[in-house]
Amino acid sequence: MIKRILAVAGVAALVATGSAGAQTARDYIFIVGSSTVYPFATVVAENFGRSTSFKTPKIESTGSGGGLKLFCAGVGVQHPDVTNSSRRIKASEVKTCSDNGVAEVVEVKIGYDGIVLANAKNADVFNLTRKDIFLALAKQVPDPAKPDATGVASMVDNPYKSWKDVNADLPDVKIEVLGPPPTSGTRDAFAELAMEGGCKSFGWIKELKSADKNAYKSVCHTIREDGGYVEAGENDNLIVQKLQANPAALGVFGFSFLDQNGDKVKGNPVDGVMPDFDDIADGAYPVSRPLYFYVKKAHIGVIPGMDEFLAEFTSDKAWGPDGYLADRGLIPMPEAERKEFAADVKGLKPLSLAAN
Repeated sequence: MIKRILAVAGVAALVATGSAGAQTARDYIFIVGSSTVYPFATVVAENFGRSTSFKTPKIESTGSGGGLKLFCAGVGVQHPDVTNSSRRIKASEVKTCSDNGVAEVVEVKIGYDGIVLANAKNADVFNLTRKDIFLALAKQVPDPAKPDATGVASMVDNPYKSWKDVNADLPDVKIEVLGPPPTSGTRDAFAELAMEGGCKSFGWIKELKSADKNAYKSVCHTIREDGGYVEAGENDNLIVQKLQANPAALGVFGFSFLDQNGDKVKGNPVDGVMPDFDDIADGAYPVSRPLYFYVKKAHIGVIPGMDEFLAEFTSDKAWGPDGYLADRGLIPMPEAERKEFAADVKGLKPLSLAAN
């Protein structure tokens, strides 16, 4: 389990570029990472640029995995200062950071988001369960011809072509889901929360988790590649456009994009719960996750405006219940959690890895 306090080792890697050189080489904050967090970070960056004497940060939407790869590649002005992530940093990524001299990283949870399966406003409503989602999108599923068979050997390549094949109560529409690629934190969270959530509805698969964790993850997280799931890149706005053009398709993206595009697309219920602000905030909606960004501590005090940018992002006017990020679809954290993370940010408390 990852906890907030990271390892040790100095931050001398920044010296490789020279602090003075770093200041003259780049006078703006460089941010990469999650497409889901991108619009929130962009709003903060714009407010920061307008309200301070610092330049507006440069932000690139690279996906969570791609952003962490860039972030962990090293210390110095050629590397990003901050990376956004729609999932928590992995132990392997913490190790990569450390191996490359990124010895101290500050973790900032910014709030919560729901992952939605949306479609065009004029399309059919899909009353989905997580089991439906798993059966529709998994690469392999339990053999429908042998419903009592158990074990990995009983799995077959996904035979389902329409949603009605999966569940007789669903529309007779071809399975076509537009979603993010493997580098996306939304894809990771969707596999864990929606796919695995449905996968566990099969008792023998649920039991497999304790017997063979790798086999269990392979069964539950591997998405079909025969056209039922279409990788649509990291641009969630592009998915919204494609859903408008194809009312038969569903799209996977964060609640904030649904919130901002409610005139074009609608969300579908999962396990009987609609993806709305209140149900995500209180945990009733089953496919929800926290959002983060990570800060390279060695760049603070070297890249101009880092402290001020962090203060802006963690202010109540930004991430509070009445803040401007809530207006954009971010689900705020409870007050105690906001205060905890704001204090950690102010003290630049680094994270560390602890065993489960």
